Amino acid sequence: MARSTAVAATVLSLQTRLNRSYAELEAADPDAFRARPTARLIRSEDFGDIGGSANSPIRFPTLSIFCYRVDVNRVMRPPWSAVASVDGSVHLPLDVHLLLTPWDSDAEAELRILGATMQILEQHPILSGPSLHPLGGWAPGEAVQVLNEDLVTEDVLRTFDTLPSDFRLSVSYCLRIARIDAPDEPDHPDVTTAVRGLTASSVPYP
Repeated sequence: MARSTAVAATVLSLQTRLNRSYAELEAADPDAFRARPTARLIRSEDFGDIGGSANSPIRFPTLSIFCYRVDVNRVMRPPWSAVASVDGSVHLPLDVHLLLTPWDSDAEAELRILGATMQILEQHPILSGPSLHPLGGWAPGEAVQVLNEDLVTEDVLRTFDTLPSDFRLSVSYCLRIARIDAPDEPDHPDVTTAVRGLTASSVPYP
């Protein structure tokens, strides 16, 4: 049963998968990168501090992972509502939308990062088992799909208009389904005894 931390755990799972695969790809093909990149989670304000300090998450070479939207999956919500009516729990299926952006010293190096990233995600379209970050509290058999998202250039440009950075070549992916389940309610014993005839009193019980 995935906890409320499943959203964070889903993105952390993708970050771990990419960093592991970057190392494997570089070992198999030393010409894959100018220098091996690091996949890093970033926030919107981090776009304004690109390589500006040692603590900046966007340092060359980097593949930034920016979560720009989280939606309820409208297709899967009715089936999970039906499951909830049977097991009495709450199941919330979510889609996590990410913008992946390569950062390096020149265009060719960035294209190498982007090509490698898309190759890796095509090879690993499912995150499951040990590939899922333990923060999510996953149940056996749970998995997350990694889908390339059809985000038109205009939408990408509009996204960058709201960020403290000029437009950068990016690709969009959707992580589906990061499901959040409500924790089980503690069991309560059935009421077996009823007391009648009592009246309210201000005298404390001995």
